[in-house]
Amino acid sequence: MDIEIHQIQEPISKVDLAAIADVAMEAFLDDPFFEFLSPKEHLRRRGLRIFFRSFVQYLGAGRSVFIATRGDRIVGVAAWAPPGSYPASLRDQVLQGIWALWSLLPRPKAVVDGFRYTTAMEKAHPKGELWYLALLAVHPELQRQGIGGKLISPILELCDEQGIDVYLETQKQDNIAYYRRFGFSELEALRPVSAGPPLLRMHRMTKNR
Repeated sequence: MDIEIHQIQEPISKVDLAAIADVAMEAFLDDPFFEFLSPKEHLRRRGLRIFFRSFVQYLGAGRSVFIATRGDRIVGVAAWAPPGSYPASLRDQVLQGIWALWSLLPRPKAVVDGFRYTTAMEKAHPKGELWYLALLAVHPELQRQGIGGKLISPILELCDEQGIDVYLETQKQDNIAYYRRFGFSELEALRPVSAGPPLLRMHRMTKNR
């Protein structure tokens, strides 16, 4: 069955938010950052579902969310914050924070470490007009089939048309080579917690500069 890419319409339904959270949970289950915060898989699965559902729900005004579907099943997602929308409103930040706290509650130390990462991300986020790729996830069963590229290409093409740069973070070293294929280059990594994995940052300069 063919994969189709859609820009999801607002407001995002509870059903779609749950499906997006499930896909992101599966995709990030072996992510070194989330393994560090929550080593036990059953707790990590619980926490990731809660975290990604609220992360997308409260990403902020003007968010652009693209989904990959196979039949009636969501198998991939790309969530973007447009220029001028990061950070999200105080209300959305508070709600994101509450749900993030709930996702990590079974492991109190992870709350402290997660806060350090979040604070470092906010301080290092570039100023100025740019698109922020907040989330890219494809179900592990369908990775390495070009779905991720199809999910992000509409906004990358828009950025080149409008002359706007793109920024993202990733925790997986293997993702560096992947994003380089789309024109991203590495920035200085962040190490908010000495025992935790580095937070890798990447920037894509518009082709029209």
